[in-house]
Amino acid sequence: MDSDGNRDARGTHANPVPRPAVPPEAPAVPPRPARAPGMPGVPPLPDGSAFLSWLRTPRPEALPGVWRFGHRPRPDEEPERVPARQLLSGALVAFLVGWLIWSLLWNGYLGGWWLLPLYAMIPDSWAEPHSFGAVVVVYAYYVLIAGIIMVGVGRLGRWGEIWRRYGPPAWRRRAPGTAPPPAPEEDPAAWPALRAAGAADAAERLASDARSGLMRDVDHARIARAWQGVASGRHSLATFTNAVLSHGAAACPHPSGARDLPARQARHDLVTGQVRIGTAADDARNPYAYRGTGLALGPDLLGTSLLAVGPAGSGKTGSLVRPLAESLCLHALAGRAAVVVVGAAGAGLGPADAYDVVVRIGNPDSVYDLDLYGGTTDPDEAAAVLAEALVGDLADPHPGSDSRRSTTVLAQLLGPFRAVHGRFPGVPELRQLLDGAPGPLAALRQGLQDAGQESLLRELDARERQMAHPGDVGGVLADRVALLDRPAFAGFFDTSGQSRPFSLKALDHPVRVRIDLPERGHADASRMLARLVLAQFTASVAVREDRSLFACLVLDDASGVVTPEAVRGIQRLRSAGAGVVLTLRTLDDVPRPLRGPLLGATGCRMALSGLTPWDGQDFAEVWGKEWTEARDVTDRQIIAETPAGKAVHMLRRVITGKAPTARAVTVRQVERERWSASELAHAVPPGHAVLSLTTVKGEHAPPLLVDLRG
Repeated sequence: MDSDGNRDARGTHANPVPRPAVPPEAPAVPPRPARAPGMPGVPPLPDGSAFLSWLRTPRPEALPGVWRFGHRPRPDEEPERVPARQLLSGALVAFLVGWLIWSLLWNGYLGGWWLLPLYAMIPDSWAEPHSFGAVVVVYAYYVLIAGIIMVGVGRLGRWGEIWRRYGPPAWRRRAPGTAPPPAPEEDPAAWPALRAAGAADAAERLASDARSGLMRDVDHARIARAWQGVASGRHSLATFTNAVLSHGAAACPHPSGARDLPARQARHDLVTGQVRIGTAADDARNPYAYRGTGLALGPDLLGTSLLAVGPAGSGKTGSLVRPLAESLCLHALAGRAAVVVVGAAGAGLGPADAYDVVVRIGNPDSVYDLDLYGGTTDPDEAAAVLAEALVGDLADPHPGSDSRRSTTVLAQLLGPFRAVHGRFPGVPELRQLLDGAPGPLAALRQGLQDAGQESLLRELDARERQMAHPGDVGGVLADRVALLDRPAFAGFFDTSGQSRPFSLKALDHPVRVRIDLPERGHADASRMLARLVLAQFTASVAVREDRSLFACLVLDDASGVVTPEAVRGIQRLRSAGAGVVLTLRTLDDVPRPLRGPLLGATGCRMALSGLTPWDGQDFAEVWGKEWTEARDVTDRQIIAETPAGKAVHMLRRVITGKAPTARAVTVRQVERERWSASELAHAVPPGHAVLSLTTVKGEHAPPLLVDLRG
């Protein structure tokens, strides 16, 4: 894969040149070992058994969000489970009943009718005393009758359930690695799709690398992605085959040449694209099919976007953002995704080696800069994105509002400036133009006159006339731009070509990007830059050609980022093969009119422990209600009418301390909230969250109580 993200036949290393064959007359010489046998401290050479076992593990189709790796589906409804005390006591009573029946039959208390079939079947000659045949037949008949009695009382006493619950079937554990390898046409390690397409040599090379331990899960996913390009016609079969035969598991590399991350903290399954984030709690509020199963997220769920709300310390970054960023980086190495992770500097979003581009805004050691205009050359598009970043939070928070006036003001300056200078203005230059400094405006006017740009001169004239109005938004824009015109950002947002700016137009390729925001001392500028990245992301992914490459933006703290235009942009991501992950400390960081639209625009919603009741109310409303069975129990005191009954009641009250009562149970169907605001605020244990899921295909999972520590 070259620097532009196109796959070619180049690899990270070449195969060693084979030595010439030994002549037939020469004695056969065994190959030289790679290391001396038994060297202390040197691990043995790896083999592919662990990788093959991982690859061959079944991954059945499951409900949305279920960790499919080795999953065993459960029934939708919970089977009736008899309590252990009742089960054991019933089995004992059944055994005693069977023993009593056999004793009555054996001792003749029930008569001899049960022996009539025996007398009817045996010949008269066997009825002689001490006949061997008679003894065998009689005792066999006794065993048959005892067995029939045992089967009957065993079914009555549920002995089979006791055997399954407490007997050897409950002790037996499946031995790992004992399953035989599947047939070649069903073995994923044999690459049957390649063999069926006529690339048997490439399939054999990949299978050989897998058996020898040279293939990793990222290699398998990357080559499978490249094969999808061949199957769709984007790449030729000959190029793919030559690359695989030349480089094996290292074929079709990522532009960085990396084949894995420096370290992993979460459990990943690149066959299904999932990352495990926790375990569904064994709670009555969870559907039975989910209880005790692993919960995982993947592109099929993140494609509907995710919103997580929880206070500081509830685990948003460590339990959710870091695993998701790690998973998306693995997908990028496999050529499946492009990821942009935005957070405060030092937030623990992964090491710098796990990313291709790290933009440290405000840090003079940063190698990369951030393109303020998103890599576009259209002044109107650049003005719309920049206006959203600068004053998007000041727009009317109702969903139908926008920042068109600010976009117009910026377009009246960006267009003329680019026509004169061939580039967009830097931060100091843009601030001077918005402030109405006479020198820069006069120089801009002179340049337009020299170039004969009459239409752009009219734009500049309109801007100068609007500056004299008291309600002009140019002053507000200038104040916001001043937040970026600080000494800490002096070397950033350069437009003269002297820096290495990163543009979100690069999301056409499987790139891994981390953007560190200077929240300490520049909180307002950080929120403005986060809005800028979100606006550029939603604008860039909508015009991509290859939407099979999943694009995801992860915002570790989305405070002050949610605007009417941002909500509209998030709603469009699902059809563009992209998604966003937003985290908030509280929904109070979102204007009240936008909370409902934001929760409606995101298909996956997570409420972490420590949520406030008013935040819980918004989640309770969006999750809705369900029909459930309510049981009303009423205790009615029993009134005795006879002297004997009164004496018994008095004795019972003395012993138990309670009056004798009769219990009445009423069962009815009622409609209740799936999770109420009070339950979300007070019934979610620490380290847990309530998570609802929606796939890009429209499948839903109800709100689930998830243990993020499991």
